[in-house]
Amino acid sequence: MRGAANSLIIALGAFAVGCFIGTLGALGKLGGGPVTRDLLAVYTTVVRAVPELILILLLYYAGTDLLNQLLQLLGQRPIEISGLAAGIGVLGIVQGAYATEVLRGAIQSVPRGQLEAARAYGMGPVQTFRRVTFPAMLPLALPGLSNLWLIATKDTALLAIVGFSELTLETRQAAGSTRAYFTFFLAAGALYLLMTLLSGRLFGWLETRFRRGQAGARA
Repeated sequence: MRGAANSLIIALGAFAVGCFIGTLGALGKLGGGPVTRDLLAVYTTVVRAVPELILILLLYYAGTDLLNQLLQLLGQRPIEISGLAAGIGVLGIVQGAYATEVLRGAIQSVPRGQLEAARAYGMGPVQTFRRVTFPAMLPLALPGLSNLWLIATKDTALLAIVGFSELTLETRQAAGSTRAYFTFFLAAGALYLLMTLLSGRLFGWLETRFRRGQAGARA
C-alpha cells in the first residue's frame, strides 16, 4: 500500500507537469514562430521515438550530472535531487510530449467560427483561450488525457530501476523477503487494476459532464 501511494503521488505530479508542458507545447506548435515549432517538433519526435526506460535513465542520471556541473561552474555546491522530484520531472517530460499532440489535435478541432466570433466580440488571445478554446477543446482532449494518465500510473513502475520506492519495487522487495512471489505480485496487479478502473470511472464522469449541452452528447 505504501508503494501504491507513492505511485499515485508521482503519477499525479507527472500528469500535472505533462499537461502544463503539453498546453504550452500545443499553443507553441499552433501559434509560435518557425524556430519554436521546429524545437517542439524535435522534442515530441524524440521523446515519442525513444523508449521510456531509456529516457528515464538518461534524464535521471545524465540530467542530474549536467545540473551539478552547471552549479559547479556557477560556484554553487552540488545538490542531491530527491527520488520523488526526479521521478515527477522525468515522467512529466515524457508525458508532456504526448500531451502536446493530444491537446494540439483537440484545439484544432474547435470550430473556427467560434474563434472568429470571439474576435468579433473583441476578446484578446488569452480571453479567447480561457472562455472559448479551452471549454470547447477539453471534452475532445479528455479521452486522450485519460490514456496518458493510465500510462503515467504504469510508467511509475519503470522508476524501480533508479531505486524509487513505488509499487513495483516495494512488491519485489516484499516478495523477495517472504518468498511469497505469487501473493505479492497478484496483490500488486490487483492494485494496478483497481487504479485503472477507478480512473476510468472518473474520466468517464468528467467527459460526460463537460460534454453536457453539446450536440450528440448523452444525458
